[in-house]
Amino acid sequence: MGGPLQGLRVIDLTTVISGPVCTMILADQGADVIKIEPPGGDIARRTAGDGAFSPMFVSSNRGKRSIALDLKQSAALDAVRRLIATADVLVQNFRPGLMDRFGLSEPAMRALNPGLIYVSISGVGDTGPYVKKRVYDPVIQSLSGLADIQTDTATGRPKMVRTIVADKTTAVYAAQAICAALVARGRTGQGQHIRLSMLDTMVAFLWPEAMTQYTVVGQEDAPQPVPRPDLIFATLDGYITVGALSDSEWLGLCGVLARPDWIDDPRFRTPAARSHNAAERLTLTGEILAGGYTQDWLDRLDAADVPCAPVLARSEVIGNIQVVNNELIETMEQPGLGTVRQPRPAARFGLTPARIGGPAPGIGEHTVAILTEAGYSPGEIEALMAPRPREAMHGAA
Repeated sequence: MGGPLQGLRVIDLTTVISGPVCTMILADQGADVIKIEPPGGDIARRTAGDGAFSPMFVSSNRGKRSIALDLKQSAALDAVRRLIATADVLVQNFRPGLMDRFGLSEPAMRALNPGLIYVSISGVGDTGPYVKKRVYDPVIQSLSGLADIQTDTATGRPKMVRTIVADKTTAVYAAQAICAALVARGRTGQGQHIRLSMLDTMVAFLWPEAMTQYTVVGQEDAPQPVPRPDLIFATLDGYITVGALSDSEWLGLCGVLARPDWIDDPRFRTPAARSHNAAERLTLTGEILAGGYTQDWLDRLDAADVPCAPVLARSEVIGNIQVVNNELIETMEQPGLGTVRQPRPAARFGLTPARIGGPAPGIGEHTVAILTEAGYSPGEIEALMAPRPREAMHGAA
């Protein structure tokens, strides 16, 4: 059987990461995703040089079809409208207001296709003092409190997470929202507009444990948590992570570390005490772990049922025994690059399996096929694809 979204059509007007990863998730789950690109292609294609394929682009756009259209041309916008009329979902992450200037606003597309799920992904939202700000992932890490969470305990300097976590988290939230809207449409027959900002996403994502001090109104002035080391510990030959949340795990860890006196130590006797004295607890734990070897510690910790793992270099991940067991990494041929690795879709469906639908498309690779499906004649396609001077957008600066 095909994926769970087989038979659904998605029009992808997104660029870079948040939108493309969202629609790639839908493509992995069986949707027909049509990526509409400018003639020069999505800027993410060129993040690793001047070629049409970068590793980042491939890993965000596999399994899609590409059509190249210059949205400064009225004929190209007519083609986009014709495609949207046949779609279940439209996803766009232009800066607020640009879709209106293209004549592709949500109300206009709703009139064209009442069942359409129209998705607008933005940096900070559609209104407000920051709405005109150009936004990338570091801006959201800074505004959401994530950089503050990463503050260096020695210097007090906030730090970025070294991956575009805001973009990718927004992509996952957007894909989930789209599926929820499709379920609602199945009950009501009505489409709807989904608005999702990276800022809103990350504040919600961080809240459960990162904003506990601000959850109960009136307790905002409680003492700030004492900065604590992270859960990475050096050994004689590498690094491991060890965590002990429950009482049983703490008992096991005390046994492995040969510190039974910690069990009844007032600083560590309860989960609350261990949390309050986390900096001291982790420092003392690290001092002991530094005197042993990685595999010996891991074997002993596993035997005591204490959560632990080696800290893998990225080069070690693809060959890790659990990753191999999970058959997580697949290879495929990507025209323009050669053999590439990709992670399979994370969710495994028992009846409607998700799968990588093929390589990332070339710029406009499927233009003729898609326009033919939309009812264009060969002559009309040739005229639409012919180079011509750009028209000025109505209201453009």
